[in-house]
Amino acid sequence: MQLVKTQRDTLLRPLQIVSGIVERRHTLPILANILIRKDGEKVSFLSTDIEVQITTTADVGSGGEVAATTVAARKLLDILRALPDFGDVTLSLANKRMTVQSGKSRFALQTLAAEEFPTVAQAEHFNAKVTLPQKTLKHLFNMVHFAMAQQDIRYYLNGLLLVVDGKNVIAVATDGHRLAFCQVETDQNFQRQEVIIPRKTILELQRLLEDSDQTVDLEIASNQVKLTFADIELISKLVEGKFPDYTRVIPKGYKNNFTIDRQTLLHALQRAAIMTSDKFKGVRCIIAPGSLKISSTNADQEEAVEELEIDYGGDTVDIGFNVSYLLDVLNNLKCDNINVALGDANSSALITVPDNADFKYVVMPMRI
Repeated sequence: MQLVKTQRDTLLRPLQIVSGIVERRHTLPILANILIRKDGEKVSFLSTDIEVQITTTADVGSGGEVAATTVAARKLLDILRALPDFGDVTLSLANKRMTVQSGKSRFALQTLAAEEFPTVAQAEHFNAKVTLPQKTLKHLFNMVHFAMAQQDIRYYLNGLLLVVDGKNVIAVATDGHRLAFCQVETDQNFQRQEVIIPRKTILELQRLLEDSDQTVDLEIASNQVKLTFADIELISKLVEGKFPDYTRVIPKGYKNNFTIDRQTLLHALQRAAIMTSDKFKGVRCIIAPGSLKISSTNADQEEAVEELEIDYGGDTVDIGFNVSYLLDVLNNLKCDNINVALGDANSSALITVPDNADFKYVVMPMRI
C-alpha cells in the first residue's frame, strides 16, 4: 500500500519537526520510531519520549486508504537527507516493511505495529489558555533558558517556571547560582497559574517556534501543557515541585550602580576568560569611581587584566564572579547598554536593561 508520494523537502519538514525529541537509546525500542498515520491525503507524524509528544500533519498522502505504522525516525530522516532534492519520494507499506523509493534508490525498513506505540494522554481539563505571537513566546524563553539547571538533584530547577498572572506572562529560570527573569504584558487577563516546564521541552520549543507574528496557543493543565502553533501540537508533562520564590531573590534598592556598553563589557570578559581554567571560571571585578578593573589568573600564574572607564561615583566594590554566568547573559541580550547594580562583595549583582523593567538577571558572587 502506498502511504506517501511527494517531493523530498515536503516530507523532510514534518520529519525534522518531530524527530528532535526522539532518543537514540531508550528502554522501549519503539520510542526510537515515529508514528505515521494516514487518512486519505492527510498524514500525521507523531513522536514521543513519554514526557514530551510532538505531532504535525501534512497533505502528502497517496490514495484514499486509512493506515498507520511506526518506523525508525533517525534512519528515515537520514535516508531523506541523503536523497537528491529533486524528484518524488514514495513511502509504501507491505509485509511489515516500509519501502522508501526515489528515482532508482530504494530502501526497505522494518516497522513496528502502530497499536503498540505509547502516546501521551491529553489532559481532560485545562485551567488557562494563553495566546501570544510565536516571536513573543520565543523571546521569553530565549531571555531565561540559559539559567536553567542541568541534571540538578533539585529536579524542579531542571526547567523553567512559567507564571501567568493578571495581564503578565512571566518566565523564570535558576540553577541556584544565577536567576533570569523576563515578563511580557498581554491584553488578556489571567488568574495566577504557576507551572514548571521541563528543560528538554523548552529547548525543543526554541527550535520549533519562529520569529513570526503567527500565534501560539498555550494551554495549562495541572500536570501538562499543550502548545498549538502552525501545524504543530506539542504536549509536555510538567515538573512537580516547588520553585524558589524568585521575588525574594531579586535584590532591591542597591545604591551602587552603573551603566556600561554591553559589547565593550562582553569583549573584555571574553578576553579575561581566556586565562581562566575549565575547573575555575572566576574573574575578579574591582568597581571604583570612574573605573572597572577585570582580572583573572590560573594555576600557571598567568594573568589577564582589563580596565574600562565607567560613569560611576559609588563605593569601591571588590567582587568575584563565574565569568560564564556573565557571558551567558551578555550574549543573549540584544540591547546596546546594560545596568549593573551592586551591594557589597558578598551580595548578588543585578543586571538589567536601562528603562526596561521586564528583564532582570541576578548572579551570585564567588570567592576569588
